[in-house]
Amino acid sequence: MDNRLNTAFKKEGKVLNLYFTAGYPELNDTKKILKIIEDAGVDMVEIGMPFSDPLADGPTIQQSSGLALDNGMSLKVLFEQLKGIRESINLPIILMGYLNPIMQYGIDNFIHSCSQVGVDGLILPDLPLDIYESKYKDLFEQNGIANIFLVTPQTSEERIKHIDELSSSFIYLVSTASTTGSKDSQVANSKAYFERIKAMNLNSKTLIGFNVKDQASYDFACQFADGAIIGSAFVKAISQSGNLESNITSFIKSIR
Repeated sequence: MDNRLNTAFKKEGKVLNLYFTAGYPELNDTKKILKIIEDAGVDMVEIGMPFSDPLADGPTIQQSSGLALDNGMSLKVLFEQLKGIRESINLPIILMGYLNPIMQYGIDNFIHSCSQVGVDGLILPDLPLDIYESKYKDLFEQNGIANIFLVTPQTSEERIKHIDELSSSFIYLVSTASTTGSKDSQVANSKAYFERIKAMNLNSKTLIGFNVKDQASYDFACQFADGAIIGSAFVKAISQSGNLESNITSFIKSIR
């Protein structure tokens, strides 16, 4: 699938992917944040779809989700905000979230809405692999939406190979079994796992996420993958008081 996501991996250097929660800090910040990070040279973005029970998310992202929901964010509002986004934003856009609100919205409607506004991919941690393959793979592919699979240190080699065959974009290497932004977990602790994945010579590109938070952890992750994803640390940066644009640009400059 030759789309914006795959084009991002053809650029020189490693990929920087930033995560932020839709509707946070303010309800209508989504477009503004996208524009600032594209102008700052970030390669792709994950927009979190806030949910009241985000299982894989640590306290920072959980809190941003709660505040975004309080602000009035919903899937309907998010798609309204993203309407026409491709007139000004070229950055590959991934939506990340959980199945419950998507099922309430209607999965067919959701995938069509993603396609209409120019979303490139989805990360749905609680969508089982076999259900995706048997029920939704055709729907995703017909609408040009990449399903981005997660691999953890516990994922078997057999399953990783199957994911590699199914993947049309990159594989998200979760660095740890803990939640995002976990204080007691360092990305460097996962070196043996990263080396094992790298030695498999997968066809798909890989990005490392969870506990990548600064230049040192980003550079470390990039030794073993095609780039890395920063979530909680970026959400913290945009929640600081002061000017949103300067907070974002100074954070990005601190990474590379």
